[in-house]
Amino acid sequence: MKSRKLELINNLELLPHPEGGYFKENYRSSEKVDLSESEQSFSGPRSFSTAIYYLLGADDFSAFHRIKSDELWHFYEGNPIVIHIIHQDGLYEAKYLGKDTAAEQEYQVVVPAGAWFAAEVLSRGENKDAFSLAGCTVSPGFDFDDFELADSYMLCNAFPEHHEIIRRLVR
Repeated sequence: MKSRKLELINNLELLPHPEGGYFKENYRSSEKVDLSESEQSFSGPRSFSTAIYYLLGADDFSAFHRIKSDELWHFYEGNPIVIHIIHQDGLYEAKYLGKDTAAEQEYQVVVPAGAWFAAEVLSRGENKDAFSLAGCTVSPGFDFDDFELADSYMLCNAFPEHHEIIRRLVR
């Protein structure tokens, strides 16, 4: 019997993501905005918004990375996800994406532009078939020019108080 995780990967035509997990872009606004003179110094025009499906298995993690836009995560199905956020001022925050609102899980979580973040399935390592299917909406729209995977040495030097979580969730 095929697992639900593999079924979703195949049916949604998801591909491996450089940060970990699987994804497929399912929306990109045709309208663009020029942000080359913004504080974030975008390298050129960006779509107003983009959206992807994102699947993360319990045997994987989304490595620490950052982008220049806000990213809104949406929970669809599976196990909850822990999103680890290190804000630009060094504050660490764990947000829980899932459906158990009594356990402080949220259906939507925002990661602010410029924050370093990583994610893992809440039951990571306990059940190799566990997974989570989420959606990620980015505005202004995602572009790989705005994506930066963390370097463990650099991030640990910038935020030594968070070295344990950083070393565990970098590639």
